[in-house]
Amino acid sequence: MIELAPWAWALLGLGAVITGLAKTAVPGGATVSVVIFASVLPARTSTAAMLLLFIVGDVFALTAYRRHAHWPTLLRLAPAVIAGLLAGFAFLAIGDDLLVRRMIGAILLAMVAITLWRRHRSMAPATGHFAAGAYGTLAGFTTMVANAGGPVMAMYFLATRTPVQVFLGTSAWFFAIVNLTKLPFLAGLGLLTPQVLLTDLLLAPLVVAGALVGMRVTKRMPQQLFDRIVIVLTVLGAAYLLF
Repeated sequence: MIELAPWAWALLGLGAVITGLAKTAVPGGATVSVVIFASVLPARTSTAAMLLLFIVGDVFALTAYRRHAHWPTLLRLAPAVIAGLLAGFAFLAIGDDLLVRRMIGAILLAMVAITLWRRHRSMAPATGHFAAGAYGTLAGFTTMVANAGGPVMAMYFLATRTPVQVFLGTSAWFFAIVNLTKLPFLAGLGLLTPQVLLTDLLLAPLVVAGALVGMRVTKRMPQQLFDRIVIVLTVLGAAYLLF
């Protein structure tokens, strides 16, 4: 098991609860978990630890929203996401922790700026192949190097003005598939160590608790409030990673 101070374990526990919430209620909240884990653990180690906890959360997200997915959107994103995953794998093999954090932060802030600009100009939803290619590639890249693809996809779904239930259902299937795909890559890099596995075994029940709370919260959440929470959490997480 990874040896940490009590305050560090408390932070990881909080991050685990937020991970569960993010999977079933507030997709942008996953950025907060990524930031917490990256502040306590080395960036590459935190990527491996977060991946396993995200997979636990994926089970509950699919249980709650699997029937609301929009499969044409997933199929349209697939080629770009695969390209992003491969690029992220190559970068993760050679990039250092600081460079990874700052690049992810810059990308997330750019995505927020683009989304807000489009809304301010009252532009049509970004449903074309160019948008799917751009967001999909970035999502694949960022999820591979730092498990930070959630905010990128959140910005894509906001740009396409996707309803809450469809947003959550499509995200659930997207990340369940992508996260399972990432497992052999991280294993090949030697990041899924016994210490990481034991640490996640302790934190997994907190992810479950957060996911169950999130399933209750989302049923009462208006679309406008949902959108604002996603944007604010994404900006806060990106700013921390960047600065």
